[in-house]
Parts: sequence; C-alpha cells; structure tokens
Amino acid sequence: MKKFYLLIIIFFGLTINCNAETNRIVSGQENAKITIIAYESLTCSHCANFHKDIYPQLKKDYIDTGLVKIEFRHFPLDIAALNASKIAQCKSGQGLEILESLYFNQQSWVKGSTVEEINNNLRQFIKKEGFNVNFEKCINNKEIEDYVLNDRIEGVKKFKVNATPTIIINNEKFEKSLNYKNLKKSLEKLI
Repeated sequence: MKKFYLLIIIFFGLTINCNAETNRIVSGQENAKITIIAYESLTCSHCANFHKDIYPQLKKDYIDTGLVKIEFRHFPLDIAALNASKIAQCKSGQGLEILESLYFNQQSWVKGSTVEEINNNLRQFIKKEGFNVNFEKCINNKEIEDYVLNDRIEGVKKFKVNATPTIIINNEKFEKSLNYKNLKKSLEKLI
C-alpha cells in the first residue's frame, strides 16, 4: 500500500516544477575531474552497504584527493525513504552527516508496520543522534518533497534508473557489479 501511494505521488509529480533553493548533498570538490551521481533510497540495504563498504575507500582514494566528487540523489522506493530523504535534504548544511547516519543505522529507524510508526522511529532516531531538525516542518515541506521527487523523475528519464543504488560516472550509467574493485577500474580509465 505504501508503494502504491509513492507511485501516485511520483505519477502526479511528473508535472512538478521545482524552484526550491535546495542544495545537493555532495562530497568532494566542485571542480573535480570526475563526477559520480549516486541514486539511492534510504531504506535500501544495498545503498547502506555502499555507504559502509565502498564509499569510505572511494572517499579516501579519490574524493579526498580532489579527483572525484559524488552527488547523492534521491530515489525513494517507499514512503519511509521519501520522508527520510526530506529530513536529510531539509538540513542542507548537515545533509551528508544525516545521510551517513541514516545509512549506518538503517535498522534502528526502518521498522514499523505503518507510516506513522516509521516516522516516529525516524523522529526519535534523528533526535537521539543530535541533529537539530524541525521534523514536522521538514516532513511537510512541499518544496523539499518536490525536490526529492524530481531527483527520482530525472533519474528515470535521463538515466533509466530502475534500482538502487544506481551509479552514474560522468553522465554514463555504471553497468558492472557494484563493488570497489569494479568502480576503481572505471575511475582509473578516466584519470
């Protein structure tokens, strides 16, 4: 049922005109030679694994050296992911920290049988982690919701994204199995 509501939101979102002054959640230098776009859903366990197993090495070897920047784009697969994305996007100065915390502790807040339960777990988690977020204001912010949904719409239209995580390197979809070794091979060819 939750997926049905998300599909309706996305369907009607095709006409969304987003004018939000919202910033991308980015790691790395703006003028990096290589840009990676990561389409992710905050409830996706494979996305959490990317943040735990691949991103730290990618950050150390390529992002911190100035060769790569990564843009995290929203591709919510359900209402819980949509709401978590809105929370991360709402605090653009802390967006990356919130994103990382949500992925590293995914099992602490992604639980419950109703949207209300999951939202309550998300609210408690954000508070426990010490993020200063006006939860209700962020969840109900239409501009941020439009921004998040537009990421998803653009991912489908421009890159044919149909699963998470989907990695785009310099506007080309990464088609290999997502592990650090394969990612590194692709990046080395571009350096």
